Amino acid sequence: MGKLTANQVKNLVEAGTYEDGDGLRLLVKPSGRKTWVLRFQLNGKRREMGLGSYPQLDLKKARAAAYENKVHILNGTDPLAKRQAEQAAQREAERRELAHLITFEKLASDYRDAHGSSWSEKWRKGWLRKLELYAFPIVGKLSADQIETKHLIKALQPLWSSKTRTADEVRGQIEQILDAARAQGLRSGENPARWRGHLENLLSRHEKKKARKRQHHPALKWQDLPKLMEALRKDTSHVSIAAQLLILTGARSHMVRFARWDEFDLEAGRWSLSDERMKTRQAFAVPLAPEVVSLLKSLPKLGRESPYVFPGSGRSGVMHANGIRNLLHGLGYKSITRHGFRSTFRDWAGEQTNFPREICELALAHDERGETESAYSRSDFFEKRRELMELWAQYAKGDSDSENTQNDAGTR
Repeated sequence: MGKLTANQVKNLVEAGTYEDGDGLRLLVKPSGRKTWVLRFQLNGKRREMGLGSYPQLDLKKARAAAYENKVHILNGTDPLAKRQAEQAAQREAERRELAHLITFEKLASDYRDAHGSSWSEKWRKGWLRKLELYAFPIVGKLSADQIETKHLIKALQPLWSSKTRTADEVRGQIEQILDAARAQGLRSGENPARWRGHLENLLSRHEKKKARKRQHHPALKWQDLPKLMEALRKDTSHVSIAAQLLILTGARSHMVRFARWDEFDLEAGRWSLSDERMKTRQAFAVPLAPEVVSLLKSLPKLGRESPYVFPGSGRSGVMHANGIRNLLHGLGYKSITRHGFRSTFRDWAGEQTNFPREICELALAHDERGETESAYSRSDFFEKRRELMELWAQYAKGDSDSENTQNDAGTR
């Protein structure tokens, strides 16, 4: 070192590289900015590391910094790798400090706000209420990276035998929130709320299996469906069309109420729902029979003021939650539920067609294939499901010709 002087460094304006010696050099950019760089060789590899900018780092300080790093090099330590490790440690410390300032309660509220735009107000309140009752007392004031398996066991175990379904819903909510926290850099490591390979070994799988048994909703017999559909077709209200869409697609009530025009490709006969719109949290495409396409095309878009297919004047922006229910009651069908139409469809498909079970279940967004089977068979059998739903629509409108083809369907 020693080729440069303080005055030279101060007065240099021409862009270029100026050597001070022993690997220390000054870089002058076309903009006039000056920076110090140390060039060295370690283990046969040539490296360069920035030391700082001038004048914050003057010549004397630059030489001192270069000397200090050369000492590390002589001792076999890569100063660049050392600095990068220190910076990474500093960022991790800052992350942890930030993470500790954000409680699980805040993360839960943020998650609801981010994902709940398509939820009903009742669902939004209920979603948070379960956490307030069963999770917040244990983990509410903790940060995401402070939550451990022991906290989950403490929160869930008292409920597991008496309210297994609720407990598992809370576990799933916690898992989603902690996954979101990890994506934000507020947590690292495995998710302590995951079931497979973790909590399934600590909580009774038998209790969960019992709780997961499907609840049976009062359903219309499939033989009686054409009569109901005839009554609905005479009603041209948007609620009636919503009811027909619900029945002819096998959809859940929530899917129909919050249906958006931008989800539909009427030319392709396809209704595409994002993962956030599905109960399974997996994106799903519903094939639309020609009868359904015609229904939707007949429905005015109400001046395009609302993005929803079935808008309403309430806070949710969509038709009332009991709109279809009230319509059915008005038609004399007081003993059936909206969800029950999924059972109506499933019974018809099982008894009147030869479609494989997995196709019938997939039509309801039930993927009952095992994890290994799903890994190898990734198809959603959309065209097969289209064929099935077209037969369902033909049957629902009382098309006698469809009865001759149903038992042959699904074998092609």
